[in-house]
Amino acid sequence: MAMGKLDKKIILLKVGTATLTRGTNNISRGKIEDIARQILELKDQYHFIIVCSGAIAAAKQFIQLEKFGDEINQKQALAAIGQPHLMRLIQETFRELNLHVAQCLLSYHDFNNEQSKENTFNTLNILLKNGVVPIINENDTVATDEIKFGDNDKLSALTAILMEVDLLILATNTYGMYDEQKKTIQEVKNIESVKKYIQQQHSAQGTGGMHSKLEAAALAQNRQIETWLVNGHEENFMLKALKNESAFTKIN
Repeated sequence: MAMGKLDKKIILLKVGTATLTRGTNNISRGKIEDIARQILELKDQYHFIIVCSGAIAAAKQFIQLEKFGDEINQKQALAAIGQPHLMRLIQETFRELNLHVAQCLLSYHDFNNEQSKENTFNTLNILLKNGVVPIINENDTVATDEIKFGDNDKLSALTAILMEVDLLILATNTYGMYDEQKKTIQEVKNIESVKKYIQQQHSAQGTGGMHSKLEAAALAQNRQIETWLVNGHEENFMLKALKNESAFTKIN
């Protein structure tokens, strides 16, 4: 699937709902701006792909649906309402900094079909070569995987592998993984050895958790892609991690 080597390294940033809402019930334009400003500062060194949740949370800011069908159908309908609102917020915020974005809706099935994989690769490659930031979310209207589990963590790893990115950054609400003393584990080589520290809990907004992030990191690790677990609630979280100015976990 080679289409010519890109001129810069690629960072794939996965931003979950809890990060985009800053732990509240509303999408934070300030957090979107924080991400955009970091990308602006780093764009001469890196290409960026963003895998972004938050469509359901965006919908809940605007509408309350009457209860028809089961919970998954309800969430799929909310995702259909919220996705354009989420993209509008991202597009407007990025455009103010003269950054261009594109929407890409994928499902796990796209990675199981060779033609779909090739089409996805080619599209993302052209966007990156033209300085456009792809904003990827799962197509929740037709797929339920992200709604039920993972909050796009696995999707980010599969995209990272497809695009052979240089770094996968998973934004979370902690300073990486903590040991039993609640201190950040700075480097992990054996993922199985740190699973004992995981608490099985999810945020009120997201559907992921540290377990799904470690599963995503394991997929990336198998393809020699390094993963960083950083605190996305912090301002300038990518810049600080790249400069080693904040605590985070590196999985390699």
